[in-house]
Amino acid sequence: MESIGDLLRELTPQVLGPVVRRFRDFAAAEDAVQEASIAALMQWPRDGVPENPRAWLIQVAFRKMADRIRSESARRRREMEVVEESARLSGSSPEDDALTLLFMCCHPAITPSSAIALTLRAVGGLTTSEIAQAFLVPEATMAQRIGRAKQTIKASGIPFRMPTPDEFLERRRAVLHVLYLIFNEGYTATAGPHLRRADLSREGIRLTRMALRLQPDDAETAGLLALMLLTDARRHARTNPNGELIPLAQQARSLWDRGQIAEGLALLSAALPKGEPGPYRLQAAIAAIHDEAARPEDTDWPQILALYDLLKSISDNPMVILNHTVAVAMVHGPKKGLALLDELKGDPRIAEHHRIDAVRAHLLEMNGEPQAAAKSYRVAAEKTANLPERNYLLLQAARLAK
Repeated sequence: MESIGDLLRELTPQVLGPVVRRFRDFAAAEDAVQEASIAALMQWPRDGVPENPRAWLIQVAFRKMADRIRSESARRRREMEVVEESARLSGSSPEDDALTLLFMCCHPAITPSSAIALTLRAVGGLTTSEIAQAFLVPEATMAQRIGRAKQTIKASGIPFRMPTPDEFLERRRAVLHVLYLIFNEGYTATAGPHLRRADLSREGIRLTRMALRLQPDDAETAGLLALMLLTDARRHARTNPNGELIPLAQQARSLWDRGQIAEGLALLSAALPKGEPGPYRLQAAIAAIHDEAARPEDTDWPQILALYDLLKSISDNPMVILNHTVAVAMVHGPKKGLALLDELKGDPRIAEHHRIDAVRAHLLEMNGEPQAAAKSYRVAAEKTANLPERNYLLLQAARLAK
């Protein structure tokens, strides 16, 4: 049975949307909805969940906003409008409100880091404390980040409405990018004692499902959800019982979530024929090839390389280029991969990232250079703040140094 906390998290964007639409003040509306949620947490366990919990929350949030307005003498005249509007509180579409909030939180005027935080707060229903814990920053720092995003919305005069067709294309990219970043941070945490943050990866999938329900014909949104499902399906095989990292080639594939893989493949099959594939559909296709291989040696690396060639032609993302380098090495040998890696190390966007040294170590080991590989593993370990990743890289270095 769904817990009250889960229900409130699901209802947050459905409640916040009507309040923002009515009062045109995102920051104050968000505070009012939080207060309504707190009231629900106190009353519902005692009195029971109301028959229409969304309407209950909207009514309480409207009342909180009315209290704010009542205390401001210059806005007393709006109090009757609030009362009248509360009678029509169920008239808006929860789905439209949620999508509108998602697009508002991911407006181009807001930085990606702030957009992630604001999306998790306003659309995901997470508390500031939960978001701060997810990204390993003090709660006060995260509160400031969210506050700046709200101020940006207010200062920019961003209207609470669905974007125009032209705005939709621009904002959709931002929305999908934010959802992609949320999932990735959950799948492999930037820092901390655990390899992954399951709450963030689950939230990324949930929000992307919501976005796809609201825009079911959008092929790239379907591709992003497919990518998340096909990737997350391996979660149980990525670590051993002690939380230690297990690389893809060594994972017990019997632990992969076959139901999730089937859902991802179905989404991808439906989305791929819809015009020229974008970056998320191509990445999903690559993930599908890995998931469909019964054994590591059955992986169709030439097909993966062909997909990375196409992906590289439409994206200059350095991680895409790095993964393309790995595919080249798997098809044409480690020397070819190492040559490409030497070109990539001059890219300032990735030159200091631990993954470039980890890939170098792996290719050096493939090329029969254990001592050089061990050195690169140690360098990579020094650059990551994720403890399971660091321990795995140090273990590989120690193994080769024997």
